[in-house]
Amino acid sequence: MRLRMILLMGVTALTAACGGVEPDTSAAAADDGPAKPVALWGAEGGYVTATMNVLRPPRVVLYDDGLVIVDASTQMTLTDAEAGEVVARMEEYLGGQPPTAKPKPGAPSVTDVPDTVLGVRGKDGKMLEVRVPALEQLAAFYPKQLVDAKKLMEGLATRAAAEGADYVATRVRVVAEGAESAEGRPSPWPKGVPEPSGMVDPVWQKDVEGAAVSAITKAVPAGQRYDRSLFRTGSGAVFTLSWRYLLPHEQSPASPAPDRKG
Repeated sequence: MRLRMILLMGVTALTAACGGVEPDTSAAAADDGPAKPVALWGAEGGYVTATMNVLRPPRVVLYDDGLVIVDASTQMTLTDAEAGEVVARMEEYLGGQPPTAKPKPGAPSVTDVPDTVLGVRGKDGKMLEVRVPALEQLAAFYPKQLVDAKKLMEGLATRAAAEGADYVATRVRVVAEGAESAEGRPSPWPKGVPEPSGMVDPVWQKDVEGAAVSAITKAVPAGQRYDRSLFRTGSGAVFTLSWRYLLPHEQSPASPAPDRKG
């Protein structure tokens, strides 16, 4: 039984316990739906570049079909038992925690570092997320459960690095950042990739698919996604181009990411 079916059964049981009417939903219909994140570890904020802030994916995402994606670049698949154990432990660790954790009194002040984001989808189907400022630096001042939750997800990242495969997708997020004063000779803008228009402050982003994916991934190789790859548009403007593959839950055409334009 897939993990998503286990979660569906939990929601159905909760509905029945509350006196609700059980929906007429077959197992096959539930199983055919898009994969949803059921556990995650990521970061938000901190002193990072505008490009990195836009492109930064969750560090680890576990989906209800057992798929694990690390840094939007590596993947592996857990068994139902393994995935279920991860979700159960994350529920135990995050249950009862506030949306934003606060360190114990006496913690030193730490600035310019990202908040750790830990999440799990509960039996009610809702995603519980906890933000923990400076968790790595102030681990001793936070509840052990939050530290353990991060270690659990770190273990998945380590395992994926050792035995996982490359993650690729049919849609890519492209980010352009103005670089008029950058040193180096810009390359021609990749053919088939949309160009920014108007003022860009601080970045421009666009989710692309089809031929544009091949064009951007060839123009900026995967190992250079966050390097300063200079390109000149048809109008003469110079930008650095970066990209990453979109994750499964980011790829729904019903909810495309908006362009960021100045």
